[in-house]
Amino acid sequence: MDPHSRYLTIADLRARARRRTPHFAWAYLDTATGTEATLRRNRAALDAVGFVPSILHGEIVPDLSTTLLGQHHALPFGVAPVGQSGLLWPRAEQTLAHSATDLGVPYALSTVANATPEQVGPHTAGQGWFQLYPPRDVGIRRDMLDRARSSGFRVLVLTLDVPVASRRERQVKGGLVQPPRLTPRILAQCLRTPAWSLARLRAMRTDGMPRMKTLDRYSTDAETRDPTAHVGYLLRTAPDWDYLDWIRAHWEGPLVVKGVLRPEDALRLEQHGVDAIWVSNHAGRQFDAAPASIEALPAIRAATQLPLIFDSGIESGLDILRAVALGADFCMMGRAWHYALCALGEAGPAHLAEILRRDIIANLGQLGVARATDLRGRAIPLQRPAPSATPSPNLPA
Repeated sequence: MDPHSRYLTIADLRARARRRTPHFAWAYLDTATGTEATLRRNRAALDAVGFVPSILHGEIVPDLSTTLLGQHHALPFGVAPVGQSGLLWPRAEQTLAHSATDLGVPYALSTVANATPEQVGPHTAGQGWFQLYPPRDVGIRRDMLDRARSSGFRVLVLTLDVPVASRRERQVKGGLVQPPRLTPRILAQCLRTPAWSLARLRAMRTDGMPRMKTLDRYSTDAETRDPTAHVGYLLRTAPDWDYLDWIRAHWEGPLVVKGVLRPEDALRLEQHGVDAIWVSNHAGRQFDAAPASIEALPAIRAATQLPLIFDSGIESGLDILRAVALGADFCMMGRAWHYALCALGEAGPAHLAEILRRDIIANLGQLGVARATDLRGRAIPLQRPAPSATPSPNLPA
């Protein structure tokens, strides 16, 4: 069956992924923190961004390509870093990196992924992005940058919005512990998801149990009682501006700072030599009183001339157009790619990209423009839907 006749939206992929993924892994992927109010704000704020359709504009020949940080991309979106990606679907990092390269979009590998830069770099054709959670130790810091660079990662993404472990209550209730262990509760969940379990068994022959492999050489066997924390937190620090300057001095390629919501921070980041700013509230996973990322975007756009990358709440091609209209130069998604992978296996990422491509083209046609950037200045406020007491079934990507 043609997947476009059955899985037409990210919500469709999410529904199938949920059925095929053990609850502990699903809770990790699908979770936010606190009451998940920030997660819901992301969705409501995107829904409040509207456009007035155009008429009599003739045929539109859409152009979805864009250039970011000196690299041409066929589509205006890419694959955001997701920690423990290989826990969600076996060998997810390699599969997503390979798919992104085929699609002509960037793939970002997390510091706390289940595959190393050396394993994933060859799949990125020298155009990968490496996301760095800031190590405290200078030696570890140098080594991580050297490994990323020598593995072919071109762009460094310094994530600054995770200074401490968040609570992620739904994740804790799901039963995932660090490091992952095959408890009777976890085993029971695996038995209910045979596709995931069979794929995991095949992967374990060569990869073993899922773990944060990049950190293996720095691990000290220290344990923590916090079920959302892990070895990565034991190595991290809460960085300051001097830390940023050190990173800038030691990374020769493009440097992106992720987790920015304040325009005054954006202006100062520009002054410190950052090459692009990533506007994000971590999709509601870190702090439950944050504004929606789309609400923060216009003021940050006004404060800096740097390229802006956007995430948090994207569920469609229309959402990507909303972000570009309000100042984003590029969008990244994390959850959506994993929904696709968990739902359809290796065919999922390409199918998701086609869903988004078709949706962007259809909406550009309604609005009478060929490029998303032509929508700058055309967004209008819409009445927000009444807030829901429960999370949306279409959770943010």
